[in-house]
Amino acid sequence: MPAEAGTAALQSRRFLWLYALAAAGGAVAYVPFLTILLPMRVSAMAGADDVAWLAFATFFGAISASLSNIAFGWASDATRRRVPWIAAGLLLSCLLLGSFGAVAGMVEVIVLLVGWQVALNMMLAPLAAWAGDHVPDAQKGRLGGLLAFAPAAGAGAGVLVTLPGLASADQRLWLVAALVAMCVAPVLLFGRPRDIPGLGRGQDAGRPEARPRGEAVRMWIARLLVQVSEAALFAFLFFWFRAIDPAMTDARVAQIFSLILLGAVPLALTAGRWADRHDRPFAPLMLCAAGAACGLLIMAGAPGLEAALAGYFLFGLSASVFLSLHSAQTLRVLPRAEHRGRDLGIFNLTNTGPSLVMPWLTLALVPAFGFTALFLALAAFAAAATILLWRLPRKL
Repeated sequence: MPAEAGTAALQSRRFLWLYALAAAGGAVAYVPFLTILLPMRVSAMAGADDVAWLAFATFFGAISASLSNIAFGWASDATRRRVPWIAAGLLLSCLLLGSFGAVAGMVEVIVLLVGWQVALNMMLAPLAAWAGDHVPDAQKGRLGGLLAFAPAAGAGAGVLVTLPGLASADQRLWLVAALVAMCVAPVLLFGRPRDIPGLGRGQDAGRPEARPRGEAVRMWIARLLVQVSEAALFAFLFFWFRAIDPAMTDARVAQIFSLILLGAVPLALTAGRWADRHDRPFAPLMLCAAGAACGLLIMAGAPGLEAALAGYFLFGLSASVFLSLHSAQTLRVLPRAEHRGRDLGIFNLTNTGPSLVMPWLTLALVPAFGFTALFLALAAFAAAATILLWRLPRKL
């Protein structure tokens, strides 16, 4: 943290921790449902056509999430209020999530999925912008470190709700909804963030009214490149491990993935605090992007399971820390504070877009050239992200 930053200009630890809990609640809302509960429900309802129906559901869900995130970010900007939108989105998304147990046809599932994505992003978009309204630049590294809890919480919730004998298929939906409410409600009720001078919409802490758009564009492209790599690995990791070692099980892959998410938390906290203390917001991002590229190169040339695991651990830890820290440091480069909700919605396209791009990239490379070609292409993406971040100013 810069020495000149006084405590009066810092946000309270209570808000930071409760906000991190709310962000974890956002991950709990969609990770167990989209990765486990929805595919299981589609498989039970659609039978042999489950893959096609799940593809349709994923496509329309991603489109609705992308558009609604921008729309509700803009709406919270226009009304100059975040909390009512977050509370309304929390209530509606929890009710709609529990309602999936009452639908009987796949068309109804897709319609309800679109509605749930809209309601969920009514909560998520203002929640992301709320951090920009109240967390100063001197604490954005710490905020990014705390945001690393979110993916781990989402994975943990998936393990919890699927414990044998804990809940039926319909009860799992309401259990997830209850967990989300328990995570998000505390910051709405007890967060009480301090008003930090210069963070309000229309003012920018002694900086020019509008910041250069080139910095935001480079950050946007860098995140997209890393997200495409992360999405490809998330979707096809099991198949790659099985190609190397046929004895690899889905349970072991899930354990490896969970271990990486947990390991990323202390690394992100350490890197975020270092960035604040030394006023070097982009250095950890650049190093993580480079680490992801190196991990992918190791994976591309891995002769056996040990090297493959080493490469994946390096990539997974680097990408997880990168995405957490990037989410916080993005708030520093948005061009205008009064449009941060809308602009964060545009940044959210880097989260939803890869799910539309990644399958075509994989189909174009893997059948003809194998996973080595895919990993080399993804390594090039991560290396390009490193170069983009290296060109950012050392400080902003």
